[in-house]
Amino acid sequence: MTVRRHVTPWASAALVLTALLTTSCAREKDNDSPTAAGSPSPTPHGYVEGAQEAAEQQSRLLLNDPDSGNSRVLDLITGKVHKTARVAGAVRLGTDGRFGYLHTSGGTHVLDSGTWMVDHGDHVHYYSAAIRDVGELPAGREAQVRSDAAVTAVTDEDGRTVLYDRGKLEKGRIVSSRTPAGTYTGAVVPYEEHLLGFTDEGGSTKLVVLDRDGKRVASPDVECEEPRGDAVTRRGVVLGCADGALLVREKDGAFSAEKIPHGEDVPAEERATSFRQRPGSDTLTAPAGDDAVWVLDVTERTWTRVDTGPVVAANTAGEGSPLLVLETDGSLHGYDIATGKQIARTEPLLTKEVRRAGADGTAPVIEVDRSRAYVNDPEGKKVFEIDYNDGLRIARSFDLDIEPVLMAETGR
Repeated sequence: MTVRRHVTPWASAALVLTALLTTSCAREKDNDSPTAAGSPSPTPHGYVEGAQEAAEQQSRLLLNDPDSGNSRVLDLITGKVHKTARVAGAVRLGTDGRFGYLHTSGGTHVLDSGTWMVDHGDHVHYYSAAIRDVGELPAGREAQVRSDAAVTAVTDEDGRTVLYDRGKLEKGRIVSSRTPAGTYTGAVVPYEEHLLGFTDEGGSTKLVVLDRDGKRVASPDVECEEPRGDAVTRRGVVLGCADGALLVREKDGAFSAEKIPHGEDVPAEERATSFRQRPGSDTLTAPAGDDAVWVLDVTERTWTRVDTGPVVAANTAGEGSPLLVLETDGSLHGYDIATGKQIARTEPLLTKEVRRAGADGTAPVIEVDRSRAYVNDPEGKKVFEIDYNDGLRIARSFDLDIEPVLMAETGR
């Protein structure tokens, strides 16, 4: 087992996240409460109509069996399982932290999990509300959906992008707002009140920055060959390229793009083409072929390749936590990222041996939050909760009445 680490000299910085509500809320602008003189009941900071606010994360798991179409929402606080509308033939399940997007050949079903968080940087608000089926987006199995607090961008297989009003979506209505001109390669990603996308110009793929009306406002002088994969971190947006990744950041209204190269030639089959992370984390994972995993430390601008067994899924909480790898032996393995050594392993969790994830996205996954990881066992009709800070201890298991082939966590 070997680890190859390629480092470019950058100063490191500490990641600070205060997870509980603090009195720093008070320093924010007063636009969260009425300013009219004599108002009898000012609106509390962070108030959201129809939602309950909590001091801790309100995680839920979205689950779907594509064959039967049965869908469920598992509340990880109460342990209760909720039925939702049937969605048959789903090939992928994505999430933006609140909404689940079930992609089928005929469209994309939108499910409001009723749980989410709002990150103010120095403190976080956690909310829960009713679960509800919102409806269908007119974009099929290849559509890519990316969101922020104001807009949801849906890019179809032909590169056309439609923007949907996020506020309306939260009220249970699907309302398109704008359609930026042109076509884009890969997902269009909302970021800092703008949109990031790639366009083909003069035989090369270039990054462009659009405003929310779809007008181009910047074109950083950078190219990205064969863009695939993206992730939003606290350091900026990471966009995967054939030779590594781009880190796009905004400061004082200006956008910059910085390359994070692999530092060596990487065969096409070992490229990082899709990223997994704990939401907001600056540490990303991606399969590196069949038997290894890439770990990208965005803070240090470094790629680390960890040799493992045959990979089904990978993820990490970052910040000194182990690399979690579900392998074809059905066990969850923990690796020390710095040394590449295996440090923990569970008993087999999967009832049936599986192959590594394919293009259809229906292999089991690893979802990670601030203290736990979740692994779905479709054949066994179970979900396992893993304490990754305690030697991969199985903290809980949930028995289900469906095969949870597709799974995504919300509320983080």
